[in-house]
Amino acid sequence: MASLAASAAAAAAAEVTHLTQRDAAEIDEQLMGPLGFSVDQLMELAGLSVAAALAEVYKLNEHARVLVICGPGNNGGDGLVAARHLYHFGYRPSICYPKRTPKPLYSGLITQLESLSIPFIPVEDLPNDLSREFDVIVDAMFGFSFHGTPRPPFDHLIQTLISLSVIGNSDKRPAIVSIDIPSGWHVEEGDVDGGIKPDMLVSLTAPKLCAKKFTGPHHFLGGRFIPPPILNKYGLQLHPYPGTSMCVRIGKAPSVDISSLRENYISPELLESQVMSDPFDQFLKWFDEAVTAGLREPNAMALTTVNKEGKPSLRMVLLKGVDKQGFVWYTNYGSRKAHDLSENPNAALLFYWNEMNRQVRVEGSVEKVPEEESDKYFHSRPRGSQLGAIVSKQSTVIAGREVLQQAYKELEQKYSDGSLIPKPEYWGGYRLTPTLFEFWQGQQSRLHDRYASIILYSVIHFPENPATILAERSRWEYSVAHREVVPLTLT
Repeated sequence: MASLAASAAAAAAAEVTHLTQRDAAEIDEQLMGPLGFSVDQLMELAGLSVAAALAEVYKLNEHARVLVICGPGNNGGDGLVAARHLYHFGYRPSICYPKRTPKPLYSGLITQLESLSIPFIPVEDLPNDLSREFDVIVDAMFGFSFHGTPRPPFDHLIQTLISLSVIGNSDKRPAIVSIDIPSGWHVEEGDVDGGIKPDMLVSLTAPKLCAKKFTGPHHFLGGRFIPPPILNKYGLQLHPYPGTSMCVRIGKAPSVDISSLRENYISPELLESQVMSDPFDQFLKWFDEAVTAGLREPNAMALTTVNKEGKPSLRMVLLKGVDKQGFVWYTNYGSRKAHDLSENPNAALLFYWNEMNRQVRVEGSVEKVPEEESDKYFHSRPRGSQLGAIVSKQSTVIAGREVLQQAYKELEQKYSDGSLIPKPEYWGGYRLTPTLFEFWQGQQSRLHDRYASIILYSVIHFPENPATILAERSRWEYSVAHREVVPLTLT
């Protein structure tokens, strides 16, 4: 099994450039010389990268207690910065910093950490069994410039981490995260003396040669600051960073037992007294909070439809309007969902806001929105989206993507003068009028909060006077005065 892990790690590592000790030192000199970086800038970016990588794998709800062991050099400084960021991420870091460096940069970092009341633990006060007190240990003792044999107390600290890393069951010991180089390893030859075997390695700038010998499950690259002159001079091949992330995984994520994947949600209690009496108001409150939290596409919702044969289908769509009349989205009237709704006008929506441990289910009846409402929304869209709506015949088979692209180009040329693009007859909106809301908020040990509201609509008996009938119908179509809300608490 170990040889398989080593082979897999080597295969993944082959895709990325690995630096010799000399090249790594030269790159640092150039970054802090002609390229204008200062050591504190690089340290800040490195520490943030380490904190981001740790948080990506070791989730706060199960790994909040972090011990950061810092050495006297820049690697230790990276650890101090990482501890500060972890605190602001919600973790509870502690720091062991036996040999403090008497330089303003390091003194400033200590002051910052002390202002956050982050505890500094002397070596002699560390618990004998670190597994009882900490969920993650960050090894920030020595970096790629270290030579020789570790001296006290670092020799003892390294042995402590070695003894932890050989415990078979990783569930019964803290995870070990090494910054750039596992302390005690040779920067090029790797673990030659039976050293620390970290669960995670966060390589900085670029992996060093010793990283080819790393066989742990999580290898990340951090330090998103390498300019083109460095990339070109050293021919660096590095994984692109996703989005705005400060770290990127090297190689594949480890295989997992799907049955063991679970989250122990931590959320504020959602008490019945806090739930608004009108479910529309409660939805708008949660929706506004999702928007304020900066969630990506908080208006994304799963839409379930069922045809006349009882076969369900499900897809993601975007909410484009909501008020006390219902929930509105737009689509092609020739699509499968439109066909289902023509046979069975009942549907369900699901909003899932993962970062907030919340979801909202909505059930109800569906009808098309008025043509003028669809037309108004259509012309509020970007012109490219208008053309795309015309070109894309949803749920139909085409010869290939190039057919869509060619049709789009032809339409783009046709309306290149900026003239009004007419809304196609086969495109428009739907409105779901709710008959049921369910609000769910995740809690620990699966004791989740769930509140449902059933909406009962009354039947209107119109008088004989036609003018009164029209007036009453108008009020029915544009108000929710004729409904009753029945709240339910679910388990």
